[in-house]
Amino acid sequence: MSNPGTPTLDQLRILLAIVDTGSFAAAGRKLNRAVSVISYGIANLETQLGLILFDREGTRKPKLTVAGRAVLAEARSVAQGIDGLRATVKGLLDGLEAEVDLAVDVMLPAERLGQVLRDFAAQFPTVQLRLHVEALGAVTAMVLDGTSIIGLSGPLSAGVVGIESRLAGSVPMVPVAAPDHPLGQMTLIPPGAGREHIQLVLTDRSRFTEGQDYSVVSPKTWRLADLGAKHALLRQGIGWGNMPLQMIEGDLMAGTLVRLVMPDHIGGTYRFAGIWRRDTPPGPAALWLLDQFVALGAGDRELEEMADI
Repeated sequence: MSNPGTPTLDQLRILLAIVDTGSFAAAGRKLNRAVSVISYGIANLETQLGLILFDREGTRKPKLTVAGRAVLAEARSVAQGIDGLRATVKGLLDGLEAEVDLAVDVMLPAERLGQVLRDFAAQFPTVQLRLHVEALGAVTAMVLDGTSIIGLSGPLSAGVVGIESRLAGSVPMVPVAAPDHPLGQMTLIPPGAGREHIQLVLTDRSRFTEGQDYSVVSPKTWRLADLGAKHALLRQGIGWGNMPLQMIEGDLMAGTLVRLVMPDHIGGTYRFAGIWRRDTPPGPAALWLLDQFVALGAGDRELEEMADI
């Protein structure tokens, strides 16, 4: 059994250039090398591997052998890996982060998050992303303890010592229930009626919400750490509660949820802020993310007005 030698990156690039351009001469022009250097490089590569990569008989155009096609796939993988490594190192030398930890509030519209992260992947292909989706004060807690370098937080980040912030839009919150829920069957709900029924409340375990309630009017509550679970339980008619308008617009149109007309509890506006620790400013990629969320959030005023309709 014979072991192949180790080809050089230059030899692999010569192989790829021949295949991509279709000839030894064109590969020479692409790499600014003489044709004799290209031929010598391939001959050395074949010697190193102990394989014939091109069928040189019966055709003027280089044609890969079966072995050559197998080697080609690995050669492309190696070359792409090296290119990726070089791009990552260049980014690091230029001050670009290797990784960004981002924490976002669960109320942030999924479409907006997806749009920003899609553009981020195209803009910063060498930067790894760690995404955390949390509720209420947990986003601020993750930024404060250094788990995340930046966050898209709800209003609980306001006034927290050591946190810098930028306004990043908002979502309207509206009270809803299933159509077969007692409140859902009322055209106009009398003041205080919400206190007589279970209110589904989003909660978390951060110290920023410990012992505090937000928009809670009923003494009968079910507390949930997952917004999706709250949505599902609302549709089942288990209780009533506030939800971001964009998340339940489809339910309102389909009739699986109804918007409650409650004079003493009309909902409100849930405002976002892009946040970071004052002593740990975001790098270029993280700052780009913040800028995108801030820019997209600037158009939320119209949605706030919809919540008042």
